[in-house]
Amino acid sequence: MKKILISVLSSVALLISCSQEQVLTLSGLDSQKFVTEVNGAQTGLYTITNANGMEVCITNFGGRVVSIMAPDKDGNMLDVVLGFDNVQSYIDVPSDFGASIGRYANRINDGKFTLDGVEYALPTNNFGHTLHGGPAGWQYQVYEVEEVTPNSIVLVRNSPDGDENFPGNVVATVTYTLTDDNKLDIAYEAETDKPTIINMTHHSYFNLNGDPKNNILDNILWLNADNYTPVDSTYMITGEILPVAGTPMDFTSPKAVGAEIEDFDFEQLKNGNGYDHNWVLNTAGDISQVAAELYSPNTGIVVRVYTDEPGIQFYSGNFLEGNAIGKKGIAYGQRSAVCLETQHYPDSPNKPEWPSVVLRPGETYTSRCIYEFATK
Repeated sequence: MKKILISVLSSVALLISCSQEQVLTLSGLDSQKFVTEVNGAQTGLYTITNANGMEVCITNFGGRVVSIMAPDKDGNMLDVVLGFDNVQSYIDVPSDFGASIGRYANRINDGKFTLDGVEYALPTNNFGHTLHGGPAGWQYQVYEVEEVTPNSIVLVRNSPDGDENFPGNVVATVTYTLTDDNKLDIAYEAETDKPTIINMTHHSYFNLNGDPKNNILDNILWLNADNYTPVDSTYMITGEILPVAGTPMDFTSPKAVGAEIEDFDFEQLKNGNGYDHNWVLNTAGDISQVAAELYSPNTGIVVRVYTDEPGIQFYSGNFLEGNAIGKKGIAYGQRSAVCLETQHYPDSPNKPEWPSVVLRPGETYTSRCIYEFATK
């Protein structure tokens, strides 16, 4: 009888052990490390896949892409974006890694804009300007999970009137879909009950080498843009639109990210400490045209960007300083990744001659960005 009891207890212990066994995503993430509560809202980790074995992991904290597993030229699956392996790091370490940015991506000059004769003063968080919606922007808020399927997730952000001093109750939706032709399709929608401004974007940091211990200066970039918007020493646009021809800003022919990145005799690279600028796309809102292409000669991985937005911010990770310890314990050093953020131009609320970012009651804001993964 004693032997039978011991056997039963051993079996129960084994079952408990198996039920508590750590289950990891393909990218090595433990979903339990993303479960917490922020301001009364629950966070979690969600995984979407496609028929080709690609995997994208997303947390509803900030609507962030945590990992993207994409095939290299040899068929190996590599994680090609920066991020943390737990939600607490996203909470504790200020970053935009993989975030759904709102209400306004990029910078607003002096944190002020006027709409219908009313001036709004926003909290500033970047050289006296408002960057990415302010210090409590949507990347630091919990999105509601509305729907999850094997290859898609719908996230909703209910932003109250006065959120970071922006006017209007806004309901914004972000839908991530991973298609069987290896496209991460990101669709945004938003509605408001009073006039406001909105400009959403996706902020993944791409390292197509699949190894953030090394920089991406050898990655090859092509931008479908003949013009860009220059900035001053506070990273605020000057209001000009200038040609890229004959300058280090010219990526109309593919070239290495690092080819001219430290040509600080060129004032714009000195002002940006490298590339951190908005390019004016030639695509004119035609999402069927490629807006940008990034390629790693090491892995053969290519990401092509499609968008219906007029601009794209190319940021070369100039301010990563090794302080953020990311997935697999890797310290993210300078230029260990690049961002390709589709958007309306910076400070558009103060530039009425540029494409409008005003959203009014009865209208629906829409924006779309597609990252297509392939190999060469």
